[in-house]
Amino acid sequence: MRAVDIIEKKRDGKELSPAEINFIVHGFTRGEVADYQMSALLMAIFLRGMSHQEIIALTHEMLHSGIVMDLSHLNRPRIDKHSTGGVGDKTSLVIAPVVAAAGISVPMISGRALGHSGGTLDKLEAIPGFRVNLSLAEYRRTLDQIGVALIGQTAEIAPADKQLYALRDVTATVPCQPLMAASIMSKKMAEGITGLVLDVKTGSGAFMQQEADAIALAKIMLGIAAGLHTDAVALVTDMNQPLGVAIGNALEVMEAFDTLKGKGPQDFNTLCRELSAEMLLMGRAAENIERARALYDEMISSGQAVDKMRQIIETQHGNPQVLDDYQLLPQAQNQTAVLAQQTGYVQMINTAAIGQASMLLGAGRLRLDTQIDFGVGVMMNAKLGDKVDQGAPLLTLHFNAASQVEEASAIINAAYQIGEARLEPPALIKTVLR
Repeated sequence: MRAVDIIEKKRDGKELSPAEINFIVHGFTRGEVADYQMSALLMAIFLRGMSHQEIIALTHEMLHSGIVMDLSHLNRPRIDKHSTGGVGDKTSLVIAPVVAAAGISVPMISGRALGHSGGTLDKLEAIPGFRVNLSLAEYRRTLDQIGVALIGQTAEIAPADKQLYALRDVTATVPCQPLMAASIMSKKMAEGITGLVLDVKTGSGAFMQQEADAIALAKIMLGIAAGLHTDAVALVTDMNQPLGVAIGNALEVMEAFDTLKGKGPQDFNTLCRELSAEMLLMGRAAENIERARALYDEMISSGQAVDKMRQIIETQHGNPQVLDDYQLLPQAQNQTAVLAQQTGYVQMINTAAIGQASMLLGAGRLRLDTQIDFGVGVMMNAKLGDKVDQGAPLLTLHFNAASQVEEASAIINAAYQIGEARLEPPALIKTVLR
């Protein structure tokens, strides 16, 4: 078998066999298939697509390029959630403690921020002392002890994905749905889960800006889960405005903590409730979705969710006192408001631009080695459908270095469209696919 023959076959639009996909993936991870050959294959896939069977085979090989965790000794359902990324999306910090408090294991391996989209690991590291770089042995031990672990991807988990993603990033093949789906699902399947809830974002702050594209990606991932005999459900959700009101790592941690205490923004709490309910239903903690939503409410109102978050922070070496004293979290030294240029209703928000403004202040990264300032970010004062007066604050910038404030303010002003007519905000949950 030769790499060039496999490239030629896909170039001509033919279906690759599982054996050919096995050969090319494992040859690449071992250094036997050159970068330029894999680059050619990735572009051929980008242009020609992949069949359902090819996508399952690719995911299987990426999954088995490293360690696949066996957590069957836990003797209970193991359910995770994955979001395709957005602005202000800190749902994992609420969902994980809620679902774990209800008795379901939550093995959660998350990512970092890149570009306008925030990362769960960066938010967690805003908590003083919190360790996300647990070894797989520590990950297993933490799950044994408290039923939940929040860590980053280790070198042993789906190493083929890490190598392929680095190549996709420099060959203009990142926005390829079969490759995106295989990347996401190979990492998630390696966690040792029995079920997965997918939050696929669509809108101006999402990677899939068109709803039809988000639905197509969700269906591919559900097909992979079915092919690998794992329960899955996908919610397609709106990212035409930031989720909640906080954008920036420590600011989002505070909002998540408020939500765990029953005081979070309505849209953010609604999405956390729906995602948690799907996880609780999948994990058989509730007999129907209505009971699952009620169970979410019980975990919040009883304080059990906050107690579980305290346990998570303590077990992963963070300072649990942050739950009671937000001043222990990183704080920006300065604040300034970005003011509305006219009176009217907020009709449109370029959500990616809001994320970019927050990133400019230091809350995100353009490159993986960029140093993040955990205390900076923005707080929303006006969202879609809100009435604003000229000179009223649209957003409040939290910053330490003033050098980027003028540019960030200009980006935010351009991101808002204000008009005379009030438009209804888009539905938060577009559809649920099972």
